[in-house]
Amino acid sequence: TPALSPASGPSRCGGEWRRNASHAGADLGVIQDTQLRSVDLNRVIKLLEDSDSVNLEQEQLKTLKKVVKRFENGLPLKDLEQIIEILNLCAEKMNEQEAFTEPLCELIKLCGLPFQKKKSSDEVSYSVAVSKSIAQLGYLMRVPSSQVRIQICKCIVSFYNMELPRKLISGYQPTSANYKIQMAELGGLAETLVLSLALVENQLTEKLWVLKALQHLSSSGVNCRLMMKAQAASRLCLYLNGVDPSGQLVFRSSEILWNLLENTSKEEVINQLSSLECVHALKEVFVDRLMHGFRHYDHQLRNDLLVIATLLAENPAAPMIESGFTKLLIVLATFTEVKIPNPLVRGLKLTYSYEDFEMKKLLFNVIGVLSKDPCAVPLLSENDVMPALLYYVKPNQKPGFHDWSAAQYEELQLHAIAILASVAPLLVDKYLSCQANTLLLVFLEWCVGQDPFFGQGNSFHGTGGRGNKLAQMRYSLRVLRSVVSLYDDAVNLNLCDQGAISQLLDILKYAANKSKENEDAILLEIEADILFLLSALCENDLHRKELFSYEGVDILIPFIQIDPKKLYSGLGHNCLLFTALDCLWSCVIGCYIAEDYFLEKQGIFLLLDLLALKQKYLSNVILGILVEFCDNPKTTAHISTWRGEKDQTAANLLIQLWRQEELDLGVKRDQYGRLVDMKRPIASSFQKQQEVIPIPANCPSFAIMEISENMRAKLYSLLCKLGFENLPGLSAKDFVTLAIIRHYIDFKVGEVWIELCAELKEEFRPVGSDEEALKVISEVSEDTGRTVAALQTEVLESQHHQEIQEEQKAYTKIQAIHKQREMVNKSWENFLARTSNYEALKKAKRLQEKSIEASRCKSKTQNGAVHSTDIKGLGTTIGSGRLVTVE
Repeated sequence: TPALSPASGPSRCGGEWRRNASHAGADLGVIQDTQLRSVDLNRVIKLLEDSDSVNLEQEQLKTLKKVVKRFENGLPLKDLEQIIEILNLCAEKMNEQEAFTEPLCELIKLCGLPFQKKKSSDEVSYSVAVSKSIAQLGYLMRVPSSQVRIQICKCIVSFYNMELPRKLISGYQPTSANYKIQMAELGGLAETLVLSLALVENQLTEKLWVLKALQHLSSSGVNCRLMMKAQAASRLCLYLNGVDPSGQLVFRSSEILWNLLENTSKEEVINQLSSLECVHALKEVFVDRLMHGFRHYDHQLRNDLLVIATLLAENPAAPMIESGFTKLLIVLATFTEVKIPNPLVRGLKLTYSYEDFEMKKLLFNVIGVLSKDPCAVPLLSENDVMPALLYYVKPNQKPGFHDWSAAQYEELQLHAIAILASVAPLLVDKYLSCQANTLLLVFLEWCVGQDPFFGQGNSFHGTGGRGNKLAQMRYSLRVLRSVVSLYDDAVNLNLCDQGAISQLLDILKYAANKSKENEDAILLEIEADILFLLSALCENDLHRKELFSYEGVDILIPFIQIDPKKLYSGLGHNCLLFTALDCLWSCVIGCYIAEDYFLEKQGIFLLLDLLALKQKYLSNVILGILVEFCDNPKTTAHISTWRGEKDQTAANLLIQLWRQEELDLGVKRDQYGRLVDMKRPIASSFQKQQEVIPIPANCPSFAIMEISENMRAKLYSLLCKLGFENLPGLSAKDFVTLAIIRHYIDFKVGEVWIELCAELKEEFRPVGSDEEALKVISEVSEDTGRTVAALQTEVLESQHHQEIQEEQKAYTKIQAIHKQREMVNKSWENFLARTSNYEALKKAKRLQEKSIEASRCKSKTQNGAVHSTDIKGLGTTIGSGRLVTVE
């Protein structure tokens, strides 16, 4: 009946019990507390418990009527426990006397009104009693009465739409609006109500009311967790395909499922839905809404169910394939593109509405999810997923009248290409048979072309693609990256035969030019992907490296010549630099034409500039590249020529990196950098902590594995190429470290022998001769350590002696400067004396004349006139000008 429908408003069943009563003070809307006290609830309980006399029924009903009337404006918190006890007594009597049905419903209805409190603290004080009382409402669902069950559900729904009573009780005030909701959570009402679904399995109206109540309760995370304890997800899923002409059953069930997914653990919900029965139920209702739903609401519900199906597909334990749901979803995702008739979708047509557009995107998303399940791959291959996705790998065309809009088509296109990147590596044979490489290269050519196209950039996949074709380029390159990274010869050969290397270089140049205008994360990703593709295609193939050589090196150099500040920008310059170094390693090294051209472009200098940044995550890669480059005889000259900041040499830089690496490894050294442990001079602190574990002969020991885990082996190799003699720009401290580096291999061999001896002693005792040999070998290693330590000491002493000599030279120079200053001071004092004391001036004059005379030649000039050079009467001691008297 309409009065019992959960879609309608709350009914007024039992209206004859709700007659308006006039009393004193009613005009003021206030009821005196004395009126509430006029009903003795203990007496009512005692009366209901008395079952000796059948004649008491009328009196009991009359008393219950009086109770309802007295509390028609709300139940005080202090009386709630007794009211609930009365409810339970009425419920027990209903089994034999149906007359108690109506008063029971009226009492339940009172529980839907706001509770009344005298003090603000009553809400806390009575919280335990109230929560237990509300929980009893759920237990009353056991009463085999449709009217009672529906009234309980109405009462629970009223918690969320609380209306104040028409009249207030003097001395009381209503509890807060959310008080009942909180008490319902505390009492576990939601769990009880879920369990009660089993009692209304075959009563549609009651079931709908229970679902309506659960729909309200599921808005809370606490209630959702309680519902999950009662297996709410699996119970509700089985109701999805139940018979219900109104459609409320599937609507309310799906709404509650959504609330469970949002408010509880998604994994727990999906696990409950992963039974074969639940998946079948979900599939049937989805097909029903897909094929027979024409309303807007049906399409929305269909999409909601599709999202739940997607979540199920992510769970490997869900029987999606066994139920046929997986195949149905794959066929739905491809039927508009493939145009192959399939009985699963016979008669289905898309209307190009917004809901159908959303469904199309969800179906593409399902394909992406299924691609992660190895069991679903054969279904993807059989149902033409590859050609369906490749349908979108073509230049955008103007949409027709009955078609997707330009923005919608672009979003579907980008989504399809993004999913293709996940599917293509799984279906390589299909990929090649559909000529996907050709389609992608043609599409990329359109992306860099001058065709007038302006991307909408509205969707997630269209980020950065507004007004350009960068989004299409980005996802197309991702597809190529996913298949090329398989290193499948057939795929890579097919690409190279179509001129992919030359085309990729053109696209890289295009992207690099775009980056100069406006550098962003999308362009950096595109550049990194192209560099990776070139690395994968050219690796171990000399002919492809030659195709890359000149043009490729010219494009590659600016990526290596990066501003160090950009490495911390967060846009992706780090990734771009690594892919550029990888491309250098794979596309240049091993091809002398490309190597020589890279050297001409001063590429080694750029690598050393990057190495001078001393970034550990970069240094290891750069050192590896430099070691490989040293196979070219021209490389060492470039390394030796390089100069960094403050005229730093390459040898000094490499030795500094060695010292930093040993510091990070915890290798023991004294304050001057000399060896401390002669037995294991280069062992790291972690290496020394390792216990001796016997291992098979084909397994590398820890000493061997340690070589690949740090940079010391690469640094040693580079310094071997440069030579250990006559290295410029080194200090005494550098020579001390260089002595260790020079004997790195000797020390490493000693470490291996130490491990070998320890393993032998663990397994068995060597014979005398073997033990003697092992002892000699270990002594050789220690002798090498002592020799190096002695050499280091000699270098330090030589440096100390040189420093003393330089100090003495500096002291002698200081002495000479002081003596010169004394002479200057004395000369100045003499000058002052001559100018202030005439006798001193005459004495100086006589000394000057005597000195002049002593300096003259004693032999007389023959046959020549002698002319005097003195100026008579001159009273100065300074040098006079030249004077010749001619007679």
